Amino acid sequence: MGFKCGIVGLPNVGKSTLFNALTKTAAAQAANYPFCTIEPNTGEVAVPDERISRIAAIAKSKEVIPTRINFVDIAGLVRGASKGEGLGNQFLANIREVDAIVHVLRCFEDDDVTHVEGRIDPVSDADTVETELMLADLESLERRIVQIRKRATGKDKEALTILPMMEQALALLQDSKPVRLLLDGIAAEDLAILKGLNLLTSKPVLYVCNVSEDDAATGNAHSEAVEKMAAQQGARTVVISAAIESEIAQLDDVEAKDYLDAMGLEEPGLDRLIREGYGLLNLITFFTAGPKESRAWTVRRGSKAPQAAGVIHTDFEKGFIRAQTIAYGDYVSLGGETAAKEAGKARDEGKEYVVQDGDVMLFKFNV
Repeated sequence: MGFKCGIVGLPNVGKSTLFNALTKTAAAQAANYPFCTIEPNTGEVAVPDERISRIAAIAKSKEVIPTRINFVDIAGLVRGASKGEGLGNQFLANIREVDAIVHVLRCFEDDDVTHVEGRIDPVSDADTVETELMLADLESLERRIVQIRKRATGKDKEALTILPMMEQALALLQDSKPVRLLLDGIAAEDLAILKGLNLLTSKPVLYVCNVSEDDAATGNAHSEAVEKMAAQQGARTVVISAAIESEIAQLDDVEAKDYLDAMGLEEPGLDRLIREGYGLLNLITFFTAGPKESRAWTVRRGSKAPQAAGVIHTDFEKGFIRAQTIAYGDYVSLGGETAAKEAGKARDEGKEYVVQDGDVMLFKFNV
């Protein structure tokens, strides 16, 4: 199950530096000139989660396997991208392939690092990117809706189903608002239609405020402005110093902790970023545990037990019978599966059970 977060932003805001730190590789060249990232680079990273270590210790597992998420470093966008300026067409095509957008904004002053528009204004930068995405969506939707309206007039069933959602999306775009505003409280069938339209601004967004090393612990006026903007949109933000994260990526665990302590930070900013990206995709984690391995698995929030079984193996979903389920808190506090069973905390759940974040599960199935 490959969930992808695309790292986007204007050139020279720290996207590639952040990506390099995320993947602890030099796969994406970080250089001080526009479009140094020509092809999107993809890196798969583990989602930080202390729970799996505690579960593994109790289960005496030989191996610990965390859940993972993909980050894609996408070439920088410039004003006019919706009309093909810079690497606009490629940029827009790459964004269509991701599930969520991590929007990096420059919130640091540095005369040695050129800003493509000659000033430091992260809110304006966000508007530039958002506007280009909305213009691209508007052009795409206006072109497609003509044919759908004609088909709907002829009582075409599919067109009649799709058209109301297209009309709502178009109305938002014409009002200079992103389509993701439709996501709150949307019905499952409408969400499926919206995803099928594959509009750029329908993807959830996380704003990353890239600050200087000195501002990593507290943020600054620029990041505060971004947080205010994000709050108005119902979006989330993370304050991070790509420079610090780049340094930490080169250190071992002990050195990294000492470095963080010296900087007044409790944990790497990347840990917060990864967790926020995971949440942005509306994902949760369930666990399997045993002597061989303890493993974290990813499902979308609201998934039922057979779907969770299918993440492990398609045969598990096809032949699903039931799932032994122990809440994470019970598993840890009672000391594992056997004790949880004895305390009556191991439940047998059927096909309609909605998986909860942290569930420790054992699936019964036949093939």
